Amino acid sequence: MTANSVFMPIRDLAELVRTRQVSPVDITETFLGRLETIGPRYNAVVTVTHERAMEQARRAEGEIASGNYKGPLHGIPYGAKDLLATSGGIPTTWGAAPFREQVFDYDAAVVRSLEDAGAPLAAKLAMVEIAGGMGYRQPNASFTGPGMTPWGKDAWSGGSSSGSGASVAAGLVPFAIGSETWGSILSPANNCGLAGLRPTYGRVSRQGAMVLSWTLDKLGPLCLTADDCGIVLEAIAGRDADDPSTTDRPYVYDINAWVGRRFKLAVLKDVTEGVQAEVAANFEQALRELEAVADIEEIEFPEMPYEAVTRTILNAESASAFEDFIESGAVSGLTAPECHHPHARLMIPAQDYIRALRIRGKVARIADEVMAGYDAMVGPTRAVTATPIDQDFRGVVAGTARDTMGAVGNSAGLPAISVPSGFSDEGLPTGIQFMGRAYDENRILAVARAYQSLTNWHEQHPSGLQP
Repeated sequence: MTANSVFMPIRDLAELVRTRQVSPVDITETFLGRLETIGPRYNAVVTVTHERAMEQARRAEGEIASGNYKGPLHGIPYGAKDLLATSGGIPTTWGAAPFREQVFDYDAAVVRSLEDAGAPLAAKLAMVEIAGGMGYRQPNASFTGPGMTPWGKDAWSGGSSSGSGASVAAGLVPFAIGSETWGSILSPANNCGLAGLRPTYGRVSRQGAMVLSWTLDKLGPLCLTADDCGIVLEAIAGRDADDPSTTDRPYVYDINAWVGRRFKLAVLKDVTEGVQAEVAANFEQALRELEAVADIEEIEFPEMPYEAVTRTILNAESASAFEDFIESGAVSGLTAPECHHPHARLMIPAQDYIRALRIRGKVARIADEVMAGYDAMVGPTRAVTATPIDQDFRGVVAGTARDTMGAVGNSAGLPAISVPSGFSDEGLPTGIQFMGRAYDENRILAVARAYQSLTNWHEQHPSGLQP
C-alpha cells in the first residue's frame, strides 16, 4: 500500500479487498506498522494488538479466497477506544493509570460485531482517563500523555476519544470506535478533520464498555467520510439482550436514501454567538454551499436549562458508577490533578437528579417538536478549533458560546454527525454537525454526504505522516 492509499475511504478499500487486488494480511501489516511507528507521535495508541490482528487478517484472507466475502468491513483493520473490553490478555485501561493492568476475559459487543463482520482489531486507542468522568480540564488527563491532532503541532486531538480521532486522521487505521457522553465523538472529529457519528441512544450495544453515564453513553464510529460512518454503524448496530437500553429497531445503511432530493435544514438562532471567528466564517460558508441542495430556516428552542440538565445527569451518574473508586482514594492515581477531588459529585441531591431527569423528558419532546419537518439541524461542531495541549481547554472554550445542540442532542439521545468544514489560518480543522431526530441516522448521513459532495475538505490529509 502507498502512503496515499492509507487514506482511502472504506468503500474503495473494500472493493480492492473483495476483488483480491489487495490482501487483508498486507493491509493489516501496513496499518500495524503505522500504529507502531507513527502512533507514539500523537499519544494515540495504548496497545497494538498485533497477534490478534494478524490472526484475524489471515482468517479473512482465507474466507475471501474461498468465496465467503462478508461485506465492506471484511479484512479492514480498525482501532477501538480503550474503554471497550477485549479478551486474550489485552489490557483495557480506561485511559487511567490505576487501571493500566486491567484485563477482561470477554470482548465487548461492538468488538464481537466487528469480528463477525471480518474486521481485524489492530489497536486499543488512547483516551482521556475515565472518559473525563472525574472532571478533567486539560488534555494531559491520560496516562499516555495529551492526545495531539496530526493537523497541528502541540494542538489537542479532542476528548475523550482522543486516540480514536488522531489515529484515523494520521492514517493509522481506516476507522475507529469512540464513545460519546457529551461531545467525545464530535470533539475529536472536529479537531482532527474527520467524520464522527454519534448514534441514537440505544442504537448500539454498550455491553462490555466502561460505564460513565448509564443514560447518556453512546458508542459510534470515527471515519474519513460520512459514507464510512454509515458502513460501520450498520455493522455495530442492533438489539442486544445484555444491554436493555438497545432498541428493537433494525438498522440498515442505505446509501441511496434521499439521493437527489432537496433537504430542509434548521439553524438555531445565534448559533455562532461567542464562537471563534474562523469557526463562524467557515460555518457561514458551509451554509452558503448547502444552499445548492437544501432550504435553510432559522429556528429557536424555548429557553430552558439544557446544559445544566445534561451536566447534572452526567455528574450524578458518573459519581455513582465510580463511587467505590472515588471513596477508596484511588483517584489520586489519576494523571490530572483536578481529577483527584471529584467528591462533590457524590453530594448531588437526589431531588436535583430526579428534577433533571424530568426536565430531560420535556427537552426530548421539545426537540422532537421543533425539529419535526426538518431533515437535520445544523451548527458548528465546536466553538473553537483544537486548543493547545498545555492550556485549560474549558477556559478557552468558555466565553459566551453555548453548546445547546450538544446538550439537547446528548440528553435526548439524538443522532448527530460531524464532518470537516474548512481550516483556520493556522491550518486547524473546523467541523459542521448535522443533528437529526431519534433513529434518523440515514437521513443525517444523506445530508452529510450531500455536503461532502459539494466540498473536498474530507479529501485533505495532514502531511509528514511517513513512518
